[in-house]
Amino acid sequence: MLDEGLDADGFRERTGVSRETLARYETWRSMLEERNAVMNLVGRSTLPDFWHRHALDSWQIQTHAPEADHWLDLGAGAGFPGFAIAFALMERGGEGSVTLVESVQKKASFLRDVADATKAPAIVKPVRAESLDPHSRYQVVTARALTSLTRLIEYAKPFVDNGAICLFPKGARYGEELTEARKSWTFNLDVIPSLTSPDAAILRIEDVTRV
Repeated sequence: MLDEGLDADGFRERTGVSRETLARYETWRSMLEERNAVMNLVGRSTLPDFWHRHALDSWQIQTHAPEADHWLDLGAGAGFPGFAIAFALMERGGEGSVTLVESVQKKASFLRDVADATKAPAIVKPVRAESLDPHSRYQVVTARALTSLTRLIEYAKPFVDNGAICLFPKGARYGEELTEARKSWTFNLDVIPSLTSPDAAILRIEDVTRV
């Protein structure tokens, strides 16, 4: 079921999040709208469709690894999907966290401000993805609109080798990206239909080996 034109109440009904979690999304949306007026966090034309285009699209990621509590979000940008995952971890309780990797300092500053305002269990690392400690352990690696699948797999491989899975949301050209990625990598793949577009998918990738 698609949800174009979704509002805050519709998002809560669709996802079952608590009122406290919805308030965190509202804080995030408000801060994004304010900061996006002076810096490029997301396309301005997408903000009116925040609840469908950004919130629901990000929220769905964590539903495919509900047991995971240590996540790595590469190229976190405005916090999609990282904060949606962090908010879900807060609802569940426990000691989980999301590491948000963002090399652009202004964007990293925004991420810190949202984490502070919402008390989200988010760790902001203002570095490039390729400079991360390859021995770090995460259960899931994700990234939204960062780079090609081929490059994403390269960034994620050290963490996959340490036991992580990848959940990469991709748009309508994901088939082409898979064809290109398979020239460099072999991997186990599950293509999961997206809740927000009939042409998009979430690519669950495990057991990565270089060709």
